[in-house]
Amino acid sequence: MNAMELFSLIGKTAIVTGGASGIGEAISEKFAIHGATVHILDCNREMGEVRAAEMAQRKLPTTFHPCDVSSEKEVGAVVSSIAAGRPINILVNNAGVAHVGTVENTSEADLDRLYSINIKGVYNCLRATIPHMKRNQNGCILNMASIAAELGIADRFAYSMTKGAVLAMTYSVARDYIEYNIRCNAISPARIHTPFVDGFLAKNYPGNEKEMFEKLSKTQPIGRMGKPEEVADLALFLCSDNASFITGTNFPIDGGFIKLNS
Repeated sequence: MNAMELFSLIGKTAIVTGGASGIGEAISEKFAIHGATVHILDCNREMGEVRAAEMAQRKLPTTFHPCDVSSEKEVGAVVSSIAAGRPINILVNNAGVAHVGTVENTSEADLDRLYSINIKGVYNCLRATIPHMKRNQNGCILNMASIAAELGIADRFAYSMTKGAVLAMTYSVARDYIEYNIRCNAISPARIHTPFVDGFLAKNYPGNEKEMFEKLSKTQPIGRMGKPEEVADLALFLCSDNASFITGTNFPIDGGFIKLNS
């Protein structure tokens, strides 16, 4: 049996929030390659339409839905439209925003923004999708947490708070819906090389991007940043039938950061 057969998602419908770029894009592509019908939810309409068109050219079944996950109304409408076509098998709560700052320089507006997307956005998607999975007596949910949910990282007060909440929601959902054959797990990445990292370096270290990139890479014990594709590989396994005995678990993908830095 080859990898395509071993991790097949043929016949499954997957929703990936924040699926138009970075880790979400990698997961969307990986799932589609392995046979899933993928629905990308993203607030960036231009980027989402480009990604969906690229996937269509490669004959990978992908549909883009412009959606602000912080809006219960928008999420409910999109999920209902997807469920009307075929059962929803997989939900990946990947959409999220970052913030750099301590409690003193995190404004109320900053906190509200992170809460609305990183916490309320996950809640909205869970609340809209789980009833459909319950009716089908089957489902797999994967939440994107972070190593910041497990240990203190400097200047990540609000971000760490939201990802801690994502982890708590993961455990709660896994417990509440295990009788419906719904699994729920989390992935906690360390520093992954995404467009966000490049944008952060360009904004804060103009002219010194390469030097700072190397410095940030070396904070990982393994000596480099992770790749979105590596996170996507883990997501594929956890959402495949090969992981049917796994639920209520958090999976760090961190280059040794948690254990080797503690």
